[in-house]
Amino acid sequence: MAHIIVVGNEKGGSGKSTTCMHVGTALARAGFRVGVLDLDLRQKSFARYVENRLAYLANTGLNLPSPVYMDLPEVAPEALAEGENIYDRRLSEAVTTLEATCDFIIIDCPGSHTRLSQVAHSLADTLITPMNDSFVDFDLLARVDPETGKVKGPSIYSEMVWSARQLRAQAGLKPIDWVVLRNRLGAQQMVNKRKVGAALEELSRRIGFRVAAGISERVIYRELFPRGLTVMDLKDTGVDQLNMSNVAARQEVRDLVKELRLPGVDHTP
Repeated sequence: MAHIIVVGNEKGGSGKSTTCMHVGTALARAGFRVGVLDLDLRQKSFARYVENRLAYLANTGLNLPSPVYMDLPEVAPEALAEGENIYDRRLSEAVTTLEATCDFIIIDCPGSHTRLSQVAHSLADTLITPMNDSFVDFDLLARVDPETGKVKGPSIYSEMVWSARQLRAQAGLKPIDWVVLRNRLGAQQMVNKRKVGAALEELSRRIGFRVAAGISERVIYRELFPRGLTVMDLKDTGVDQLNMSNVAARQEVRDLVKELRLPGVDHTP
């Protein structure tokens, strides 16, 4: 069966779509078959990223390894069993279709609590939660005492992940490997960075996730979106000399894929 990677965060602007595309493309470049779903039915940022890639490749004639995007299939209401949720059925059919041909399925969840997101989390073999490196985003994971900075308790999102873990345990499935990514780490504000890091390490021991460095704040990531490219593709598109920032970006994606410890991925792409 395909290994399912769910990328979830109930706050917008954390770099979910960028993370999805870079992980998916890195896996495809390593020779894996990767299917992708976008459950944000309004914004569809990840879907647009893939569409931009397909359009760019068609216009340039390039043939680059790419993830395969699939829309959620439509389901007629009369085809549902009594009491069955239509979104559950649409997601189930999409995953079943992709599992037939894919090694990995990457599911991008919306930046809000929805039925689709809740069900997707229960399907996750690996859960990636990108967050900007600040206490504003830390609130996604836990409530913090404003005076002492101590963690008071898990957030609603963390409780949803806990529920998803319980559902998987009841079904006899392996536990979710939850990885929290510190995205958009800047070179400044070192004191704040240390405080966030210490709080994350404390919380990781309490509610069971791993902390990893994610994608930094770099202009190159924003520039690549319109063409659907990733930093892994630059040399294949005619860029002979990568600058230091591009080389660093490519290395951080390699490090991220390695840190995910995905089955069968024993080398960086």
